[in-house]
Amino acid sequence: MSDYLELRLSGSGGQGMMLAGTFLAEAAGIYEDKHIVLCKSYGPEARGGACRSEVIISSEPIVYPEVQEPDLVLAMTQEACDKYYEDLKSGGIMIIDPEHVRDIPDINGKVYEIPLTQIARDTVGNEITANVVALGALTAIVDWISPEALKSAILDRTPKGTEELNEKAFNYGYNYTMEKYMQSNSPVV
Repeated sequence: MSDYLELRLSGSGGQGMMLAGTFLAEAAGIYEDKHIVLCKSYGPEARGGACRSEVIISSEPIVYPEVQEPDLVLAMTQEACDKYYEDLKSGGIMIIDPEHVRDIPDINGKVYEIPLTQIARDTVGNEITANVVALGALTAIVDWISPEALKSAILDRTPKGTEELNEKAFNYGYNYTMEKYMQSNSPVV
């Protein structure tokens, strides 16, 4: 893992980006003993407005607690993609949901088109788990947070009775991405 990482998870209200950021921060901070910063930004609407969750993960204390050039951007909507792709670090990673992002920007980095909402709907039976599917995909692509740590953070925070559903969503996201993109079965970064 790199010593300092910036991640931006973006979409619209109701897609679980705030919760996904919390899962990432807790996985890194609690289960992997890293320094973390978590910032959340909502639009004025409760549902449907633009939102983002930003996480900084570092092995050293974090001096400036704001994401400047994310190493990874997750875009769950076209609006989020259009708004945040330009900040992506050169050589960075962008994960998009092609059901909601159809105009993919030309970036100096790698774009992963992963049908997050479709996977959640078709395999788990509930689109609301697309954020957890996305976290499974993210851990398959990069080695910044172990799948075990992230899964533990998810299962510790999800409401009682939904643990199996969320674990299934995470596993489907992880396995789909490993099979489709990770031919060598090892993360990109």
